[in-house]
Amino acid sequence: MSDPNVMDRIKAIKEQSKIIGGGQQNLKTPAYYKLRKELHSQLLNEIAPEDLAGDVNQHEVKQQIGQIVNALAARQGIPLSPEQKAMMISELTDEVLGFGPLEPLLRDDTITEIMVNNFKTVYVEKDGKCIRLKEIIFEDETHLLHVIKRITLRIGRRVDHASPMVDARLPDGSRVNAIIPPLALDGCILTIRKFPKKALLMDDLVQFGALTPKMAKFLSMCVKGKLNLLVAGGTGSGKTTTLNALSAFIPNEERIITIEDSAELRLHHYIDHVVRLETRPANAEGQGLVTARDLVKNSLRMRPNRIVVGECRSGEAIDMLQAMNTGHEGSMTTLHANTTRDTLKRLETLVLMSGIDLPLKTVREMISSTINIVALQSRFSDGSRRIKQISEIVGMEGETITTQDIFVFKQTGVDQNGKIVGQFMPTGVLPNAVKHLRANGIDVPMDLFAPDVSGQSAKQQAQGPRRLI
Repeated sequence: MSDPNVMDRIKAIKEQSKIIGGGQQNLKTPAYYKLRKELHSQLLNEIAPEDLAGDVNQHEVKQQIGQIVNALAARQGIPLSPEQKAMMISELTDEVLGFGPLEPLLRDDTITEIMVNNFKTVYVEKDGKCIRLKEIIFEDETHLLHVIKRITLRIGRRVDHASPMVDARLPDGSRVNAIIPPLALDGCILTIRKFPKKALLMDDLVQFGALTPKMAKFLSMCVKGKLNLLVAGGTGSGKTTTLNALSAFIPNEERIITIEDSAELRLHHYIDHVVRLETRPANAEGQGLVTARDLVKNSLRMRPNRIVVGECRSGEAIDMLQAMNTGHEGSMTTLHANTTRDTLKRLETLVLMSGIDLPLKTVREMISSTINIVALQSRFSDGSRRIKQISEIVGMEGETITTQDIFVFKQTGVDQNGKIVGQFMPTGVLPNAVKHLRANGIDVPMDLFAPDVSGQSAKQQAQGPRRLI
């Protein structure tokens, strides 16, 4: 059903467009753009984002906008070709039903990030590089705020002076963050991280050079063999993409519960095997807050085989570790860290943030007995993303957590085009987890861990497990 209020307002704008005077022959003249801006302003003033939050007949709206364009072109004597007319209708429809000037950027699959610093300054990320768009794609500050509100309203969130920050998502799952004045001093700021329309599989990551077939094979066996995995890395390093790819190896008959602040995971399973939970911020009165820790606790009563936490960033870390240790083996999560050492230290900090007074040694023992494998993701200076280290947590030596590297990426330089040059190498270390995998019926070929460079691997083997904390 269409919204009669929206349709009535569009019809009113249609009537107003008939009385706009002038006569421009060239669509590229400033007068034409001024006229288009006036029509665009009428659309924004007459149709509030709240009017479009429900179910609107898109086909009918597009027809009405087409009639507006025809009336305007006829009144002005502007000869519009079919291609130009279609472009004009598409742009105005994007303003009414879509996200305005962002729509072309959202449709461009080569763009991975959209960064709006203010209505006059827009950057995009393509192939790992930031590019500034020279043209101004927003009319003014009001236009940008209108688009932000339209995004947030679609998922039941709000942004205003009382709540000037918001995390949201687009219908395709892309992550959105917006912050407006008074917190943003130079105007509204909008950041959109896009995800591929088709979730990548592990074979795709191998093809892109993020890891080798041997590394992919080992990680797949870890998932099938119910080892607890932690994917760590910096911002934008590809942690969520890797977590999605790893999920393809979870048996379809297992019940999976995902917990996220903003739903981004697209697990490779039939929808009836995956239960998705999302946190909720507090309302304007400061009530209704539901944290990731609340959801982790609740998920234990939902008979999960595995729990996947989109990102551990607070006190839910201790509940996640306890779940992994109490019958939910094979669970996975991500964590922000730049090195394996930082990963374990940050995990300690998150556990201590739970408010439970635990000795540091007890926290480390919990981590060493729960987390089996750490896959460290990194984004390099050329924009490429790789799993530069796969490590196994071996155990404790005194009060120290010990690990050993199984696969590493060795950078050897940078070529003339600025591309990182290096190679993935097995260290030659036989993981202790092989016994666990075999006990779960996983056939582990020993050639996976055969060293590629005997000298370096022999040296690493002689050094033994690496101390991290």
